[in-house]
Amino acid sequence: MLNPKILPALAATALVVAGCSNELGIDGQSRSYGLARAHNSVVQVAYGDPSARLRNLSEAFKAATTDTVTFAFNQSSIDPQGRQVLDSQAKWLEDNPSVRMTVIGHTDLVGGESYNNRLGLRRARSVVRYLSSKGISRKRLDAVESRGEREPVVQTQERERRNRRAITMVAGFDRRFVGSGLDGEYAAQAFDTYQGGRATTTEADSTDTGG
Repeated sequence: MLNPKILPALAATALVVAGCSNELGIDGQSRSYGLARAHNSVVQVAYGDPSARLRNLSEAFKAATTDTVTFAFNQSSIDPQGRQVLDSQAKWLEDNPSVRMTVIGHTDLVGGESYNNRLGLRRARSVVRYLSSKGISRKRLDAVESRGEREPVVQTQERERRNRRAITMVAGFDRRFVGSGLDGEYAAQAFDTYQGGRATTTEADSTDTGG
C-alpha cells in the first residue's frame, strides 16, 4: 500500500506528464497512453477502493443516460438521434462536474483496417466536439481513442449500425481534488451523491470507405 504522505507528490507528477496530451489516438498507440493510465491509477489509489468506486459510478451514469452513439455508414457526423443521446450525457456531466470521461470510437468490419482506425477516431472526436458545444470542458476527458473494427458488437462482415458507434465511459474523478488533502473525503461524499441520484461535418480522407 502506498504511503498517504507521498500521494500528493505522485499525483502532482502525474498531472504534469498527463497534461501534455489526453488523446490516446488509435488503439492507445500514442505516447500519452501510458501517462494517462498512470495518472488515473494515482487518482484512484488516492481515493481508495478504485474498482468499487468506478464500477458504481459507471452504473450511475448508465442508469441516467445512454453511453453509446451510433453512426451512418462511413460517417462521423452526429445525427438527430445521436444528438438526443449526447444532450442527455451532457446533462448528467453538468450535474456531476467532478467526473472525468473517456470516449472510444468503433466501426463495423467493412473497409480497410487502417481507414477504419481513422474513422473510429473521427467518431470519438465528433462526440467530444458535441459535448464541448454543450459546455462540457475538454479537460474533463482523460482520453479519446479509436478501436476501429476490432471490437464489434455483432460479428458480421456486412454493414452493421450497432458496430458503428462511439462510447462515453466513466474514467474517474476530476484531478482538481488530487493532492488537496480532501481526496478520500471528497470521493466518499461524491460517491454517496451519485448513488443518491442528487447529483456536423462528415470527414473522409480517402477513396477507401469503411464502416
